[in-house]
Amino acid sequence: MHSRKAQAALEFLTTYGWAFLVILIMIGSLAYFGILNPSKILPSRCNFGPEFECLDWQIALSASEVKLKMRNNAGEPIVISSFTVGSETTTALSCTAPANIGTSNVWGTADVRDYTLTSCNLAAAGFQSGEKEKVFINMKYYGVKSGSSYTHEVKGEIFSGVI
Repeated sequence: MHSRKAQAALEFLTTYGWAFLVILIMIGSLAYFGILNPSKILPSRCNFGPEFECLDWQIALSASEVKLKMRNNAGEPIVISSFTVGSETTTALSCTAPANIGTSNVWGTADVRDYTLTSCNLAAAGFQSGEKEKVFINMKYYGVKSGSSYTHEVKGEIFSGVI
């Protein structure tokens, strides 16, 4: 009687073992051919925390630019003192800061502004047209009432298709 139970158990394990192996091969082939690439599935996004609302954004390889359209939700007029960029690529991403920052450019409460980071080395950093890439942006700002000795930093992120 024990030999029949052992044979049934062995047949059960063998049958489902083959099925499990086939499933693993299918998942491996889907991943190999890029069907399971999460960047193709995930939506584009732009996050700068509650202080700044991203209304629109663009990563333009042909123009070597990163564009942002943002609303100031900081609750007070501010001055942006600097922008710095980075990415997940092995080559460091660098851009020239927008022209409309600094002490002479007060950004009013709830106002919408366009910021264009130019001369970005997107191609050298490995960005490819049609692929989704991630750009990290650090923005330093201070309130007009407080002055430049009270600088704050906001870390933002853009995940979008490169055009």
